[in-house]
Order: sequence, then structure tokens, then C-alpha cells
Amino acid sequence: MSKLYLVPTPIGNLKDMTFRAVEVLNEVDLILAEDTRTSGKLLKHFEITTQMQSHHMHNEHKTVSNLIEKLKSGMSIAIISDAGTPAISDPGFLLTRAAVENNIEIECLPGATAFVPALVNSGLPNDKFVFEGFLPVKKGRQTRLLLLAEETRTMIFYESPHKLVKTLGHFVEYFGEDRQVSVSRELTKLYEETVRGTAKEVLQHYTSKPPKGEIVIVVAGKNK
Repeated sequence: MSKLYLVPTPIGNLKDMTFRAVEVLNEVDLILAEDTRTSGKLLKHFEITTQMQSHHMHNEHKTVSNLIEKLKSGMSIAIISDAGTPAISDPGFLLTRAAVENNIEIECLPGATAFVPALVNSGLPNDKFVFEGFLPVKKGRQTRLLLLAEETRTMIFYESPHKLVKTLGHFVEYFGEDRQVSVSRELTKLYEETVRGTAKEVLQHYTSKPPKGEIVIVVAGKNK
């Protein structure tokens, strides 16, 4: 039956793949992968032989219409990203929105998402939070930071290792050097670590020890 599945994949540790995810990926007609080389290793590990097609930020605008037609024809399609849950700072939103508009059934499986363990182990309030993903690189960055400086909820950001020090420096500048920050790196992997402290302390740490790997930053909101 025609259905679009959003299937989370491990963010590092392959043991975090769910039995249900393997089952769905085995049963669908087509798997959409952000990077077929990366996902190919995952599928090979779990002996999944379903046909795979590239679906990433550079081609998703052009392929959505064709994929909707395939779903309308009765195909079942699963979308996966390189790691984590599709559409969370990864491709998936455009196709999901189009499926909703065309009354196509959608099912999102629960599974790995990097910001959840980073938030929970940060020790910062998690009853209310805002997920910001990646900050604008240039245009709009200052405007966004000025706005977020007044945010009272815990904030979550994704960042690349070579931009972490710059971003922490901006947090010191716009949020204040005493704002509490938690940086989780390489979650679920061999060298997983979480560094907590004030924005100034965490900036000093990573200035002296340049980071590697996938990074999630959790920042306390402004005191009311």
C-alpha cells in the first residue's frame, strides 16, 4: 500500500538501529538516502537489499513531484538521512509536506535524534526548549543572536567542529560570558564527551582543544 515512511538511523552506534526500522527498510519498494555511499554501508550491515535512490538538499526540490507520483501509483517509500531522524536539519520536510498535501499516508518511526540525549544530559532545564538547528552562517546571524539573547527557554543548536569556537565566542558576546552552556560531541560513539560550564569556560576549553566530530550545543535561556 502507498505510504511514506520516515525512518531514523543511528547517529553513531549501529546498535541503536531498531528492529522495526530494519523491517520497514526491508519491506518498502524504495529507500531515499541522503548519501547512498554512507547509507549503503548501513544497509549492507543489516543485509537490506532494497533499491536505494539519492535524495538530498541539492536535488530534493526537483525530485519531489516524481516521488509523489510514485507514491500515488502505489509504491511504498522510506526516507533516511545519514544519521538521525529525517527532516531534523536533514532532507525530508519537503517530501513530507507534499505527501500531506496529496493525502498520502505518512508514518514516522521513533528513533535516534542527536539533540535529545544532548538536551537530557546537559543538566539544563528541559521542560521547555527551542530547537534552533544551525545558525545562519552570515546573513541574518547577528539578527538571530540578538533575538535569541532574550529567549528564556533552553536553546539547542547544531554546529560543525571548525565553527564551534566562533559560535561559542558569539554566545559570550550576545548572551554573556556567564550563560550556562553544554557541548555534546560524538554522541553514542567511542569518544563521546560532554563539556559543561559557562560560555566563557567552554569557549576556553575548545580554544585550547580543537574539537572533532558531530556537535550539539545546549544553552540555558535568559533568567526571567
